[in-house]
Amino acid sequence: MLIEHVGSLFVNNMPFNQFLKISVESLSPEQAKISFPWQDILIGNPAQKILHGGVISAVLDNVGGMLAAASVIDKLNDVDILSVQQKLATLGTIDMRTDYLRPGKGEKFIASATLIRSGNKVCVCRMELHNEQAVQIAFGTGTYLVG
Repeated sequence: MLIEHVGSLFVNNMPFNQFLKISVESLSPEQAKISFPWQDILIGNPAQKILHGGVISAVLDNVGGMLAAASVIDKLNDVDILSVQQKLATLGTIDMRTDYLRPGKGEKFIASATLIRSGNKVCVCRMELHNEQAVQIAFGTGTYLVG
């Protein structure tokens, strides 16, 4: 399935995502979920041993972008690998807002995204980050260029 290919591209073809050890938990045209483990290299505050805010934003952007890509692929009439790659080559973040709610403490982190709107040119998603105990750490809204 081509949507699974999108998840694979985000994990296997992006060195930063490999560095974060991101795994795709689920991906559909309406929602996406990824996870990554705690690593000491991701510390943003050594005194508190919490995630760096840039890591939090990057992960939210990743899950939102992955969902935007899946949403676009779902609308394609021509569903071959080449047309998918051409469409994904133009995908980009237009705007993103991150609200930090709590310190990023945990052993595993789960980022999810739900689709707000998917148009011909722009896709809007809401993203959330939780730890393994379901404590919400941050949320955001992302706007993505898809056409």
